[in-house]
Amino acid sequence: MIDALHQLTVRASFLDGAVGAYETLLGRQAESGRLRVGNVGVTIEDHASTAQLSSMVFVTVSLDKAQRLLERRAMPSERIGDRLLPSMQATHQVPIALIERAATPEPSPLLKSSEAASITALDHVVIRTPNPERAIALYAGRLGLDLRLDRSNPDWGSRLLFFRCGDLVVEIAHDVKTGVSEGPDQLWGLSWRTPDVGRCNERLKKAGVEVSEPRNGRRPGSQVFSVLSHTANVPTIVIGGIGRW
Repeated sequence: MIDALHQLTVRASFLDGAVGAYETLLGRQAESGRLRVGNVGVTIEDHASTAQLSSMVFVTVSLDKAQRLLERRAMPSERIGDRLLPSMQATHQVPIALIERAATPEPSPLLKSSEAASITALDHVVIRTPNPERAIALYAGRLGLDLRLDRSNPDWGSRLLFFRCGDLVVEIAHDVKTGVSEGPDQLWGLSWRTPDVGRCNERLKKAGVEVSEPRNGRRPGSQVFSVLSHTANVPTIVIGGIGRW
């Protein structure tokens, strides 16, 4: 039913500053608060008091077919204009919308950085949940995403679920120490891809972005670094040294 993640929305109480921050982070030029890398768009919205990752928009072939399928899977939804909105109760308070497939927009123009030092794609979006089995029922059972990995690691203190969505991953993270509850899920963080971790890290440092030094990632052959500013309060890492899914 879902083919790809089309767009993410970031809310910020400092709109102009947040747009400029994401231009610097991604190495790309925004237009009317919107930017796009290879596989996803980012929209920055003004919000009086909140800076956070706030919503996801997925692509489907047909909204009519998607709505009928969700109805058969006991998932209420509402059609508003060109979007299908599953109920917030059904998505455990994570704002999700579906739109019909259209031509994929071109990535936003590069700023002064080279392609190798820029952000070229989203690798994964992270959702935190107090109830991993409930999350499997939603993302695999109702939305039809492909559950590729279910892993618990005592060293991490978490259970991680990886759902393939196009050429990126929707990652569900559960803190095992807190136990299971029926509280809301939280759309939480982002991991961006770059062709060259070292050059991207250096570009961001020169632009005044606070970043960690590159380190080995959990995936064999990968390197990652954390981004500690210019994210509008969205936990963010950059990853390189990996192939596409």
